[in-house]
Amino acid sequence: MRTVELVCSPDLEAAVRGAWERLAAVGLPSLARNAHPTNRPHLTLAAVDEFPPGAQRRLADLFDAGLPLPVRLDRIAVLDGSAPLVWLVHPSPELTALHASVWDVLAGAPGQRPWHAPGHWRPHLSLALRFRDADRRLARAVAGVDRPDGAFVAGRSYDGQSRTVSPLGGAGRRT
Repeated sequence: MRTVELVCSPDLEAAVRGAWERLAAVGLPSLARNAHPTNRPHLTLAAVDEFPPGAQRRLADLFDAGLPLPVRLDRIAVLDGSAPLVWLVHPSPELTALHASVWDVLAGAPGQRPWHAPGHWRPHLSLALRFRDADRRLARAVAGVDRPDGAFVAGRSYDGQSRTVSPLGGAGRRT
């Protein structure tokens, strides 16, 4: 599996990591406990089994032209009742257009995940996995009621087989 992700500006990343730490401090599930070196706040735009020929270059060009992209976080929610605890991302017209362009680049790629497809995608930054909806109120109080803003500054791809990331363009081609 290969993903297409956007990574956060330092201030936005710090806000999300702060929420991770506060959740962990009170014993709630949190991505702060994931020590893998690729673990950092990110927005997943798409996931496929493999990239079609030329896709990495086209994605890098897309991100070089479209990033940084201002972003504002929305409310904290639990997706699907008993799944990830997330900070929803306000789907600005620019973000929605970038997302659609990524899907154009990946047209025909095998193993497209339908929940990332335009019209089905709920942009978010994950705070915890396998979260109980019953803990949502406490999580909102602990994680914070602020709705931070910042920017998406670079693209990256996570390779599920090798468990590594590679840059896909944007500010400084950071991952």
